Amino acid sequence: MSHGHSNPLQHPEVQMASRSSYLAGFVIASLLMLAATILVSGQVLPPFALLLTIMGCAGLAAIAQIYFLLHIDISEHNIWNTVALVMFIPLFVITIGLTWWMFSQLYLRTMPMIPGMPGMH
Repeated sequence: MSHGHSNPLQHPEVQMASRSSYLAGFVIASLLMLAATILVSGQVLPPFALLLTIMGCAGLAAIAQIYFLLHIDISEHNIWNTVALVMFIPLFVITIGLTWWMFSQLYLRTMPMIPGMPGMH
C-alpha cells in the first residue's frame, strides 16, 4: 500500500508536520493549564464558577492539541482520523459519565451522613 507515493516523506500526513504547529499547540495547552492552576491556587472564583472555568480550559486545551499536535481536521486525506475521533468522543463522554455516576452512587451508599453537609439529603 503505497497510497500513490513512492517517497514516504511525500505523504500528506508527513507533510502536515511542522515545528511551528507543534510549538503553537504546546504553548496554547501549557498557557491554559497555567491559567487553570493560577485560578485554583488563588481561589479567585466561587467553586462552581471555578469548576466551569477549569472545564473550559481543559476543553480548549484538548481542542488545541487535537488540531495542532494531531492535525485532525476535515480535509480529505485526513478523513479516517476525523471519523475515528467522532466515534471516540461519545464513547469517552459515556465512559467518564458512567464512572462519575458509579463513584457518586458508591459515595452516597457507603459514606456516613454528616448533618449540615451540602448536597446530602
